[in-house]
Amino acid sequence: MPIPVTCPGCLTRFTVSDKYAGKTGPCPKCKKELVVPDKSQEVVVHAPEVSGPKDSKGVSVLKPLKRAEFKLSKNEMIVASILFVLSIGFAIFGRVGFAEPPLWLLVLGVLVLSFPLAWIGYTFFHDDELAEYSGRERLARVGSCAAVFAISWGIYWFLAWYLGNKKLADIDSIQFAIFVLIMFAVGTIGSVLSMELEFGQSLMHYSMYFGVTFLLVLLMGLQIAEPLSMEDSNSPYPGLKTKVKPSPNQQQTPANNPQTKKP
Repeated sequence: MPIPVTCPGCLTRFTVSDKYAGKTGPCPKCKKELVVPDKSQEVVVHAPEVSGPKDSKGVSVLKPLKRAEFKLSKNEMIVASILFVLSIGFAIFGRVGFAEPPLWLLVLGVLVLSFPLAWIGYTFFHDDELAEYSGRERLARVGSCAAVFAISWGIYWFLAWYLGNKKLADIDSIQFAIFVLIMFAVGTIGSVLSMELEFGQSLMHYSMYFGVTFLLVLLMGLQIAEPLSMEDSNSPYPGLKTKVKPSPNQQQTPANNPQTKKP
């Protein structure tokens, strides 16, 4: 094996055969005499000693932990796809099928979407270096987290009523911002306590739920705040959009009756 040599005079680097180890010879450049290093001067870098139990051959019996890469299972991908299609269809049905979407439809949508969104969000945002919750424990934790997520929308409705808003469309920009911040605080804390995620992960967890449900609310045409309202609403339910129809007893005046002809 060639031996690397550095001339102390001109600092030229070169290699010589290992048969010249320990011998003296001239530098090929400046001709200054130098001594070729031998094996005793060789620097050996040793690997760090592995601690822990070993077998009879001195090999460690502990296996290194492998990081589990994020990967949606086939069933989770199918459920997510079906959930997406049903959610869009649900929102369109609420917008087109009802002049005033009934309150039970809104409550049903919030309750139905909370559990799968909490489940899929946990799969996305949990720490890959930690084992996932599974089985009954995961069902219980996701269920409690989904309940908190659904309650956050109930808090929005309650705060609007408590502050004297006759309908959600009366909520101004400042109230809307405060209500949303309270929802995020409740949802994030619920995710931290139930799923034991880090604060940033829990914030993203609830953000995904809020973003999906908020977009569906807009797609359904609900007026949940004054900045998002397109027209006034006389709905008996707070925040619901009403399609105003003319009364059958309303008389048309000659000014607005196209069939009236002037003599």
